[in-house]
Amino acid sequence: MKDWRARISIDPNVCHGAPCIKGTRIMIWVIVDCLANEDSVEDILAAYPSLTREDVQAALAYAAEMTRERVLPVEVSGTS
Repeated sequence: MKDWRARISIDPNVCHGAPCIKGTRIMIWVIVDCLANEDSVEDILAAYPSLTREDVQAALAYAAEMTRERVLPVEVSGTS
């Protein structure tokens, strides 16, 4: 997705400032969590009828961008 910024908003007065799909209270983490739990895009769209396929893609693009911003500690296996 080239311009996920057009579909995502962060407003301190909406969902305590959590990133959401614009015009909704559907937080990005909810969409990413659904995908991580193996829900299909179709499942997500059925559960949240106000979303579009492009919204789901924007949520993934936003999540990808956020992984570039900070490093979370992850256990490395095979080290002594």
